[in-house]
Amino acid sequence: MIIDLNETTVSRVARELVSVREEGGAVALGRVLTLIIKSENRPSEQAIDAANAASREHPMRVIVLVTHPEDAPRLDAQIRVGGDAGASEVIILRAHGAAGSNPESLVTGLLLPDAPVVVWWPEEPPGAPALDPLGRIAQRRITDSSTTVEAADRLQRLDETYRPGDTDLAWTRLTRWREQLAAVLDQPPYEPITSVEVCGASSSPSTALLAAWLGMTLDVGVTWRYERSSDWDHGIRSVRLTRESGDILLERRTSTHAVLTQPGQPDHDLLLPRRSLRECLAEELRRLDPDVLYGRVITDGWNALMRGDRDESAEEPR
Repeated sequence: MIIDLNETTVSRVARELVSVREEGGAVALGRVLTLIIKSENRPSEQAIDAANAASREHPMRVIVLVTHPEDAPRLDAQIRVGGDAGASEVIILRAHGAAGSNPESLVTGLLLPDAPVVVWWPEEPPGAPALDPLGRIAQRRITDSSTTVEAADRLQRLDETYRPGDTDLAWTRLTRWREQLAAVLDQPPYEPITSVEVCGASSSPSTALLAAWLGMTLDVGVTWRYERSSDWDHGIRSVRLTRESGDILLERRTSTHAVLTQPGQPDHDLLLPRRSLRECLAEELRRLDPDVLYGRVITDGWNALMRGDRDESAEEPR
């Protein structure tokens, strides 16, 4: 069910939510959190779809705030419940002109009482998420540095503005890579890793974060190499771990499959697909406390990577 409210107020939207619940029971209680999605000029249906899918695991209220600063002042709203909202209830607020000048006041009256608040910027994030008006009321703040082509510059800003509770979907996309590499190193021979090379697209922040994590975890020098070939313009390409008995190479050959090569063993074909937005968001919502490991990687690990070994023969991020 979709309810449109044009030229409305936040209090009217709140009353309509109560009315929907009382009249039809379409909106069930038991929500565990409020997710705020901040967009510019138009709501991201891809982000809403991801939130609806994640709500099957995390029942929640989703507030999508869309600002149109160039328009005359007006607030329009849309409420989606039932089949149009998965296991959540979706409220889309379109704040035009001065109506969007105080985003915190727009959402405060719609937050679930006594429930955690998570803010997600699926597009361009603010300069400092924790200092943003919406970020200040949230326990967790989710950004996505893959939305910009200048991966190194964006990660440097995340490092400089990091506060506990911040996270980035470029880090969440690494979960399968980290699990696979940890499983390999948990098998004999238990030799120390002497060097690491991580290769990926120049615009991939996940490649840089993987390099930072490996350097910090293994306490070794890491070469972060930018892929030049035009047929690999997205994501991580390969990880090479060097130790005395030979190299371990985990190389993605297609968008879904990778090959693991180890000394003295046959090659292993692995299913290593790129993670969907739905998977990444659902994983982030499983924890509402600060991600301490991400905090260490984006600060200590990133700074160590920037001071360390980078392949000068490869092109710099654009």
